[in-house]
Amino acid sequence: MNQISATGNVLSLDPDLRAAVLRVARVPNLLVACDYDGTLAPIVADPTKATPTAESVAAVRALSSLPQTTVGVISGRALRDLAALSRLPAEVRLVGSHGSEFDVGFVDELPPERQQRRAELQAALNAICNNQPGVRLEGKPASIAVHTRAAPRDVAQRVFDAVRSGAALWPDIEMTTGKEVIELSVVPTDKGLAVDALRMQVSASAVVYLGDDATDEKAFAHLHGPDLGIKVGSGDETQARFTILDNAEAISVLELLLYTRRRWLFGEQAVPIERHSMLSNTHTVALLTPAARVTWLCHPKPDSGAVFADLLGDTAAGHFTVQPEKGGIPLGQRYRPGTMTVETRWSGLTVTDWLDHHRTGNALIRVLSGSSRARIDFVPRPDFGQVHIRLQPIGGDGLLVLGSNEPIALYSPGIEWEISSDGHSDLARATVDLGAMGGSAMLELRLGTDSIEAPRVALAERQIAAEAAWRDWSDSLKLPSVARDLVRRSALTLRGLWHKPTGAILAAATSSMPEEIGGSRNWDYRYCWLRDASLTAKALVDLGSLEEAESLVRWTLRIADNTDGHPERLHPLYTLDGSELGPEAVIEALPGYAGSRPVRIGNAANGQVQLDVFGPVADLICTLADVRPPEDGDFALMNAMVEAVERRWHEPDHGIWEARRRPRHYVYSKVMCWMTVDRGIQLFERQGRTVPEAWYTLRKTIADNVLDKGWNAKLGAYTVAYGYEEMDASVLWIGLSGLLQDDDPRFLSTVLAVEADLREGPTVYRYRWDDGLPGVEGGFHLCTTWMIEAYLRTGRRADAEELFAQFIECAGPTGLIPEEYDPMTERALGNHPQAYSHLGLIRCALELDRS
Repeated sequence: MNQISATGNVLSLDPDLRAAVLRVARVPNLLVACDYDGTLAPIVADPTKATPTAESVAAVRALSSLPQTTVGVISGRALRDLAALSRLPAEVRLVGSHGSEFDVGFVDELPPERQQRRAELQAALNAICNNQPGVRLEGKPASIAVHTRAAPRDVAQRVFDAVRSGAALWPDIEMTTGKEVIELSVVPTDKGLAVDALRMQVSASAVVYLGDDATDEKAFAHLHGPDLGIKVGSGDETQARFTILDNAEAISVLELLLYTRRRWLFGEQAVPIERHSMLSNTHTVALLTPAARVTWLCHPKPDSGAVFADLLGDTAAGHFTVQPEKGGIPLGQRYRPGTMTVETRWSGLTVTDWLDHHRTGNALIRVLSGSSRARIDFVPRPDFGQVHIRLQPIGGDGLLVLGSNEPIALYSPGIEWEISSDGHSDLARATVDLGAMGGSAMLELRLGTDSIEAPRVALAERQIAAEAAWRDWSDSLKLPSVARDLVRRSALTLRGLWHKPTGAILAAATSSMPEEIGGSRNWDYRYCWLRDASLTAKALVDLGSLEEAESLVRWTLRIADNTDGHPERLHPLYTLDGSELGPEAVIEALPGYAGSRPVRIGNAANGQVQLDVFGPVADLICTLADVRPPEDGDFALMNAMVEAVERRWHEPDHGIWEARRRPRHYVYSKVMCWMTVDRGIQLFERQGRTVPEAWYTLRKTIADNVLDKGWNAKLGAYTVAYGYEEMDASVLWIGLSGLLQDDDPRFLSTVLAVEADLREGPTVYRYRWDDGLPGVEGGFHLCTTWMIEAYLRTGRRADAEELFAQFIECAGPTGLIPEEYDPMTERALGNHPQAYSHLGLIRCALELDRS
């Protein structure tokens, strides 16, 4: 138990108590309960004048208005008196009579024998207290309290002795004692049981309880685990973890709890999604804010647990921040041309960031240059902040991160660190005078090693080598004249999402970035979808880079080989190393970006049937074969894809958008099945191989089926699924795939129908039909690019150019594009950067350049 000596403001509270409040404020469902007299209201001579302070009412009101937060006041007063005096909002749960009154109609629920016993108790206490100066009886529905605050000490002692030796000994009477009060009840009274009842009612993950009286000890005794008990007032021993001095400090605790929980629930000032820049070394990725805070980094792979997850709404989940000592907004941030190195500039300070790769793992290198003083905050939190860590300084060379299964070290020569704790894990802070250090300092976060030895290769040489690899690659691309610089940045981003060790390609760099701010459509995209990855690789092939596509085909062939000859059993997505995903899980401790919960790890779409995935894989294999001699594996994989389609094309599935509803016969899925067979035929024909006759028949059968059953005569367009009238942007592929000719009236009318129903300004929505999930989402950038392509194919070049210009305006200041866009609020949504968005930009720029 820690005694606090403070003046009542938040900053003067004991650091251990502050740390405990910060921890408990971040639980998913919080119950805040407290006593009334002495906690919310100061103790006064006349109990009828004990009104709560304005500050305590404001804090309780605000806490009770927060989501996933319940406030209760558990008092010895009768419930009716508590309600009249406290004037608290209806959202606050009031419990009277030391926990025996939970609602106003309680007295009517007493059985007749209890009511009779209370009448006998009243008579007995009247006999004891009559003509005793300063003694007051307080009648309650199930009890009677004897107050002696205003009585002389000898009178109080005489009355209490008479009560304890008289009615208090009756077998069915329960006694509760407090400060100058003794209460006898005909029903059990226990604040601890009241806390338990409230905890169960609201499914609280943790309880904060504040109280000043002896009766509150029963409540403290029922706290456990992450719960926090705080005794108000010094004096007797207590079972509470902390003691504070008075009502003023109780208010400070409530205000700190409110401030911290509100920030946790709703996120701190969330940086707009599109303003984040991505670092990559083709082994892992990291995200930077415009102010050079590393807000996202997973280890050892991009689909592993995060070392820094501040992006998901909570600095306690880890960050690595460099800024001028005096703060301030940066002058700007940019990628060094043709590279994945990011420079962030203030007056007198430049921070240069890039990811390197060493023999045992990855390295994040941060170079500080300039003449000013810089402040550094190093807050590693492995596994999304769920692992307790300690930081160990090693001379003047750096820090070791202790407690994680994966070794982590920070090499920081010449920097002196101040280590402190947030009550859960350590954090380090340093101030660097760059002028005194010769104008530069460096930080190298080494993942996968505990070595802090000086590197063998000079820092400048390492930067030149890292940047040369990216620049040489981007210089080798065949870039269009349309949006040339943005296409280059998109290509670099796609290569950055490529995981070179395995050949897999990430769908996006992040998890759980919301499709609706404050909503629950938050998904983990840090995996390899067969569809997304194939489309990404094809876009890079179209620009002249084959390495990513060839490695992805080998990766996909390994996955197909693991199906024991049943490629139709392929999952839509896999981890980067090609294994199946575990169950989708939620990290309750993280509040989510801008308060958007839940934060999900894993993706339940792994278990869905998505028959469209074969089409993009087949299209990629066919495209690769046109630019380099095909390998045996190409033919083997293509044959497996066509076999898979032959076995399952006629089945309903979950579709490209992974709706969490019953399978349907989605038009897009059928078109992709057709495209699989069509590209297989093209591959075999162009390479002089014999095409199985059954393939021609299968291609025609699927085409006839989808062109007939997918058409909705009432709407004059192809719709989302057979027999449904809802539009869906994916039906544009009825023409984009080549199944229908560009001038086919059915394609023209489908483009018009999608435009009318799903386009809003600069964006196109995926659909508006019920997908079985709550909430809404923004326009989908990939669908916008499909519309641009459809405009070009149907002769509407001016419309295509206009929409393309609007689309590229949605990119962030460093050229990165997330998944979605809300045209109403003009803000980006979804995971970032999204491969779909960047490959769509590349496709559109190439088409505009060719047409």
